[in-house]
Amino acid sequence: MPNHKSAIKRMRQNEKRRLYNRNYRNRARTLVKKARVAIQGDDTSAAEAAVRVAIKDLDMAASRGVIHKRNAARRKGRLMKQLAALKAGN
Repeated sequence: MPNHKSAIKRMRQNEKRRLYNRNYRNRARTLVKKARVAIQGDDTSAAEAAVRVAIKDLDMAASRGVIHKRNAARRKGRLMKQLAALKAGN
């Protein structure tokens, strides 16, 4: 446990930010999973819509600093690669 007043405040802030960031991170993960499940199906339009929503959420998480911008770019690239493979297969 911190002893200095500033360290005590910092601990409170860190906990608040951790909970705030967790919401955005979990939401992004969920939407990416939904997009991957949609890509596994055969409906290209549903997969495109799910990927679009996931990409928007990843961008929002990156802009808020919840995840790194390159982490978001990597995840978006992988999703788009899977979507392109689905389109090529159809």
